[in-house]
Amino acid sequence: MTTEPFCPPTTSGTGAATTLLALSLFLAPSVGAADRKPLELRKIMQELGEQMQLVAGAISREDWEAVIEAAPKIAKHRAPPFTEKARIMAFLGSHASEFRAADRVTHDAAMQMGGAAQRRDGEAVIQAYADVQQACLACHQAHRQSFRAHFYGDAP
Repeated sequence: MTTEPFCPPTTSGTGAATTLLALSLFLAPSVGAADRKPLELRKIMQELGEQMQLVAGAISREDWEAVIEAAPKIAKHRAPPFTEKARIMAFLGSHASEFRAADRVTHDAAMQMGGAAQRRDGEAVIQAYADVQQACLACHQAHRQSFRAHFYGDAP
């Protein structure tokens, strides 16, 4: 289990292999929706949601230590396995950079949230929390429906 943020593989040294793997996964025959098991990404999103709920409660209690503890768990969340990342990146195609950008914004805002909690600056914690939420919402609105349709067969 890795704790690095979700980032696609770089092209240094493994670009051809990554591209080949992504294409083979993308072009492979799809399985029925009933045969599809949840992506690890779904579990990661659920874990992030739990951390965000924890932070919301901590903010209401001004429990800055809890925010300090949760912030890096949000910022440096674990990544899906390599093959799953390749499938996701192949699916996203030209939108992959938007997905990665949202993850970077989430990382940066969560780190700012942790720093603000260390300073006991409640207003800055709340602003950074809102920035994380905005990044999450923007990404979900842009990608969630198409992810569900593609990876789980959910109707749009």
